[in-house]
Amino acid sequence: MTTPTSRLTAPGPLAVRAVRGATQVAADEPALIEEATGHLLGEILRRNELSDPDLISIVFTTTHDLRSAFPAAAARKLGLTEVPLLCTAEIAVAGSLPRVIRILAHAHSPRSRSAMHHVYLGATAALRPDLSAATGT
Repeated sequence: MTTPTSRLTAPGPLAVRAVRGATQVAADEPALIEEATGHLLGEILRRNELSDPDLISIVFTTTHDLRSAFPAAAARKLGLTEVPLLCTAEIAVAGSLPRVIRILAHAHSPRSRSAMHHVYLGATAALRPDLSAATGT
């Protein structure tokens, strides 16, 4: 699905794209969740040359061991007050990486699907080594 561009700098029509990312926190502490969410979201926006008006919606998930804060609240503190945000829990799979925050962001972008940069920071690079190697994370 494409939509006419509303950005003056866009070379052509914008498409709806989805971009993924993940990060891990050291402990279930609100300040750590807020900081990690902000950093991950910032990297996703920076690497994909996106800004707030480009965003359609963002889904945040956390592993079952993160319960002290909503990642969406951190995004609101960063100024994303007009973007629909949703937090939900990952399924608790035995042996999965603990204390992980994941993002699925939907945005308008002139980039092709294959040109979107998914961001897996730190230990979460192991979740998607195929994507992490391509972006240097």
